[in-house]
Amino acid sequence: MQNLYLALVHHPIKNKRGDTVTTSVTNLDIHDIARSCKTFGVSKYFIVTPLKAQHELVSKILGHWEEDKNGAYNPDRQNALSIAKLVDSVEDALAAIEEKEGRKPLLAVTGANFESFHGTTSDLKNKMSDSERPCLLLFGTGWGLHESILEKSDFMLDPILGADQDGYNHLSVRSAVAIYLDRYIQK
Repeated sequence: MQNLYLALVHHPIKNKRGDTVTTSVTNLDIHDIARSCKTFGVSKYFIVTPLKAQHELVSKILGHWEEDKNGAYNPDRQNALSIAKLVDSVEDALAAIEEKEGRKPLLAVTGANFESFHGTTSDLKNKMSDSERPCLLLFGTGWGLHESILEKSDFMLDPILGADQDGYNHLSVRSAVAIYLDRYIQK
């Protein structure tokens, strides 16, 4: 992949009333998103939360699979989780990418309810290629990424729409990540 990075953002997030909140990290998201990222060639998977208690939980989960006996029991899990990195903020993830790549990454965002957007995963790949910049692709939790993040974005991906006649598209973030990554490598 063209230096694609991914982040699951737990802050700043909107709740259903539109308030700014911090959501909880879940074990399933850590494992399943890492597996999708590794499968589809993502360079690094950032887990974004400023909460120290959540840092302890994530570090414990990641550390469990770094231990020799657990890694030996399930080397595939250890391999997938090797690309996961815990950071306090989206800005920290962007800085880590810029330090590694030597250039500022594009910031692309996803959302189930975007009324306007910039294009598809194919359009994003073209923008990355034209600008010769890496990309940080953000996924939100809760009721979506806060406006303060959306305003900083360089690219808004089109929402995933299914076949439901009423337009229902409330996927788990794990499913959305896998779908977008599959679309990204196919086009």
